[in-house]
Amino acid sequence: MIIVIIKGQCRMKKKNNKVDDDFNVENVVDNQNQYVNQLDDYVDILKDQIEMSESKVNALQGEMEQAQEHVNRLRNELSQKEGILDEEMQKQLRMIEEQTRQEMLKNQANTNINGVPVQNPGVNTTDGIHVDIKGVNATGVKMTTYSYEVLNQQGQKIKGQIDGTSTAEVKTFLENEGFQVIRIDAMKGIMNAQIGGSPRLKMSQLAFILTQLSTYLKAGIPLIDSVRILQRQSVKPAQKKVFSNITYQLYKGESFSNALASQGNTFPKLLINMVKTAEMTGDLPEILDDMTEYYTAIDRTRKQAISAMAYPTIIFVFAICVMTFILVYVIPEFQGIFVANGAKLPKITTVILSISKFFTSNGLIILMALVLLLATYVICFKYSKGFKKAMQTVYMHIPVIKNIIIYKEVTQFTKTFASLLNHNVFITDSMAILETVSQNEVYKEIINDSLNNLAKGAKLSDSFRDKWAFPVVAYEMLVTGENTGRLPMMMEYVSNYYNDLYTNAIKRVNTFIEPVMIIMLAFMVGVVVLSVIIPMFSFYGQIM
Repeated sequence: MIIVIIKGQCRMKKKNNKVDDDFNVENVVDNQNQYVNQLDDYVDILKDQIEMSESKVNALQGEMEQAQEHVNRLRNELSQKEGILDEEMQKQLRMIEEQTRQEMLKNQANTNINGVPVQNPGVNTTDGIHVDIKGVNATGVKMTTYSYEVLNQQGQKIKGQIDGTSTAEVKTFLENEGFQVIRIDAMKGIMNAQIGGSPRLKMSQLAFILTQLSTYLKAGIPLIDSVRILQRQSVKPAQKKVFSNITYQLYKGESFSNALASQGNTFPKLLINMVKTAEMTGDLPEILDDMTEYYTAIDRTRKQAISAMAYPTIIFVFAICVMTFILVYVIPEFQGIFVANGAKLPKITTVILSISKFFTSNGLIILMALVLLLATYVICFKYSKGFKKAMQTVYMHIPVIKNIIIYKEVTQFTKTFASLLNHNVFITDSMAILETVSQNEVYKEIINDSLNNLAKGAKLSDSFRDKWAFPVVAYEMLVTGENTGRLPMMMEYVSNYYNDLYTNAIKRVNTFIEPVMIIMLAFMVGVVVLSVIIPMFSFYGQIM
C-alpha cells in the first residue's frame, strides 16, 4: 500500500516537472519571437531609409546633370560670342589698317604717319596697340591761370595757382578738395604767360615721381588720390601747381595721358605716349615701373658723361682765365719795364706783347663778339634744323668724341624701341614716338626714312642699311630680330651692348683728355713765362 502511494507521488512530481519545463520553453520561444519581430521592424526601417537616400541621390544626380547641361550651354554660348567678337574685332582692325594705309600714302609727302603699321617680319602688328601721336595732347580748351587763397581743414591759409577754364569750375574743384575758398583771381597778360609756364623735371625727379606713383597704385590708392599725395609733398610752387593741374584735369574726367600732355613740356612725350598705351591695356603700374627704369638709366648715363667731362672742363676754363689775366694785367707791366730799360726783346716776347696789346685794346669788343657768336650758335642750333644737322654731323666725325655720340644715340634708340615693342605698341607708332624723342637730326632723318619705307610695305631694316650713323652690329641684330620674330629682345641686347661701349668710351676719353689738358696748360703758361724771363736775362746781361 505504501509502495503504491510512493509511486503515485513520484508520478505526480514527474508530471509537475514536465509541466514546468514546457512552460519555460514556451517563454523562451515567445521571447525569441518578439526579438525577431523587433529585428524585422528595424530592418524595415533601414530599408525605408535606404530607399529615401537612394531617391535623394537620384535627385542630386539629376540636378547635377541639369547643372552640367547648363554649364555646357553657357560655354557654347560664350564660345559663339567670343567667335563673333573676334570676327568683329578682326574686321574693325582690317578696316582701320586699310584706312590708315590710305592716309599714309596720301600724307607720304609730309611724312606725318599716325596709323597702324603694315605687316613687317619680326613684329606682330595684329596684336599691337595703336597710339594716336596727335591725339595725345591737351583738350584744346583755352586755360587761364588762377591764383587762389583757401583755408584747409586745420584752418591754415594756403596760397597757390592752378590752370582752369573758369572761376566757377576752379571754385567747385577747390571746395571738392575740402578747402574753404577765400579768393580766386584770374592772372592775365604777361603774368599769366610767365607764371603759367611749364617747368621741366630732371630725369632723377621724374624717375622718383614715377616710382612713388606706381607704389601708390599698387597699394590700391586711386589715381587721383595718388596725384594729390604728390601735390601735398611737393615743395616747389611750380611743381605743386603741375600736380594741382593734373588733379583738376582728372577731376573733370580727362584721361591721365591728356592730363600729363596739358602740362606743356613738363613731362616727356615718350612718357605721355606710354601712359596712353597703359590706359588701353590696363597695366599702368607696370609701365610706370618700366619708365622708372628707363629714365633712371638715362639719368645715370648723363651723369657719367658730366662727371667724366667735369675735370677737363674745369682745367680748360681755369687755363683760359689764367692766360687772360696774365695777358691783360701782368704782361703790360713787364712791357713798361722792358721799354724803359731798352732791353732787346726776342721774337717770342714780341709776339706775346702783341697779343697782350690786342687783348688790352680790344677786350670789350672781343667779349661782345664771343657772346654774339655763342648766342648765334645757340639760336641757330635750336631753331635751324639744317644748321643743327650740319653741326651734329661734324661732331659725329671728330675722332675723339664720335663714338661717344653714336653709342649714346644707338643706346637711347634701341632702349626706347624695345620698351615700346614690349608693350605691344605698333611699329609705326613706335617709330613716330622715337622721332619725337630723339634730339639728333641725323637719326631723325633715318627714322623718318623708315616711316616712309613702312608706308610702302618695306622692311624696317631697309632704312638702316648702309647708314654711317648706325653701326653694322646694331643693323645685323635688327635684321635678326625681324627674321626670328624677337625684335624687342634683340633691341634690348643692342641697348645693353652699346651702353657698355658708351661707358667705356667716356672713361677712355676722360683718361685721354686729362693729361692733354694738363700738358696744354703747362705749355701755355711756360710760353708766357719764357717770354718774360728771356728779356730779363738780356736786361741783366746789359747791366753786368
